[in-house]
Amino acid sequence: MIRSEAHRLGFEFVGFARAERLDEPARQLERWLAQNAHGKMAYMANHFDMRVDPTLLVPGAKTVICLSFNYFNPEKQADPKAPKIASYAYGEDYHFVVKDRLKALLAFMQDNIGEINGRCFVDSAPVMEREWAQRAGLGWNGRNTLTIHPKRGSYFFLAEIICDLPLMYDDPIRDHCGTCRRCIEACPTEAISPEGYFLDASKCISYLTIELREEIPAAFQGKMDNWMFGCDVCQDICPWNRFSQRHQEPAFEPHPDHHQLTRRAWRELTEEVFGRVFKKSAVKRVKYAGLKRNIQTTTVR
Repeated sequence: MIRSEAHRLGFEFVGFARAERLDEPARQLERWLAQNAHGKMAYMANHFDMRVDPTLLVPGAKTVICLSFNYFNPEKQADPKAPKIASYAYGEDYHFVVKDRLKALLAFMQDNIGEINGRCFVDSAPVMEREWAQRAGLGWNGRNTLTIHPKRGSYFFLAEIICDLPLMYDDPIRDHCGTCRRCIEACPTEAISPEGYFLDASKCISYLTIELREEIPAAFQGKMDNWMFGCDVCQDICPWNRFSQRHQEPAFEPHPDHHQLTRRAWRELTEEVFGRVFKKSAVKRVKYAGLKRNIQTTTVR
């Protein structure tokens, strides 16, 4: 019943994992933080115990319900030299779009099953979502550290409901990256470790163009591959994304002007055009000044 309603609400895959402390992922997180791979994202070190134990987020939690929401859009900008944004940010901010559907699913569960204590999460709380997705059978965590589904690739958002409802739990999907190293070799800033499965976020183009508030270090200028907000390189190159299918969510459609703006138009971007094109977009997170910084320092001339 939960799966059926989730599909009706637009979620593609649904899986269930036992809510318990993540012992080995906790050790991996400690190592990642110790190497300062989180860069200036100090919040990644906050709430460590909650991050690795969902029962501290939802007392009495029994299940982590994991869901994926497709955002794949193969359409590209008309000007091949125009600065690029990651395709997840083409439309409205996913935090709000997906969170609303998630809340509707939890309300449905409470109406049809009974009193359930649960909370909804969409990339905005200390939840190790990729670890839970892997445990719930939504995919494996690939060399690029993203969750990859064998039938849909990796162009999807992850969401969770942590609740006190006991359910049948799914089995994990085994790793299918094999000997492939395309994402490692394609990363413009060498953010993925030589053997994969470890991302130095402080070198990642997404971090540099979104999370980093200060000037982008000179060492990375000339290596940004024309990205002004986020990056899709390690997804575009992944063989499993040949199975991606275009999303059907109207809220994720880009503003009509987005794909038509030329390189010159982006470099001359005004605050008025920024506000119109990205009215409800996640791009507004970096504000007009942040996007202008990115355009000036990361794009081809």
